[in-house]
Amino acid sequence: MFTHVMIGSNDLERARDFYDATFAALGGKPGEMDARGRLIYVHEGGRLMITKPIDGNPATAANGGTIGIAAASPEHVLAWYKAGTTHGGTAIESPPSERPNGAFVAYLRDPDGNKLTARSQPTK
Repeated sequence: MFTHVMIGSNDLERARDFYDATFAALGGKPGEMDARGRLIYVHEGGRLMITKPIDGNPATAANGGTIGIAAASPEHVLAWYKAGTTHGGTAIESPPSERPNGAFVAYLRDPDGNKLTARSQPTK
């Protein structure tokens, strides 16, 4: 359904540090800056793009919005969480844990306040 997810950042180098670390923890590659100054991550057919807002106003996080990131295993979720909290992310909600359906889930806010979750596939 989606071709990509685009989020705003007020500091692309800070965002790069955070997302390079969290995607490496999931087996992804570092982001690349395109000719328009957008930071782009491509992994298993999905694209996350990070940019300074084109209207010149500050980037703000979506209130009520969450970006879900697929992880191969609970160990990958934990590695993502550790990389995120080590590289400027903030732990939010409950600690990383298994849900009743067997999915293992963790939540963070990136350095710009965007809400993210990494989760493994349900086992039940």
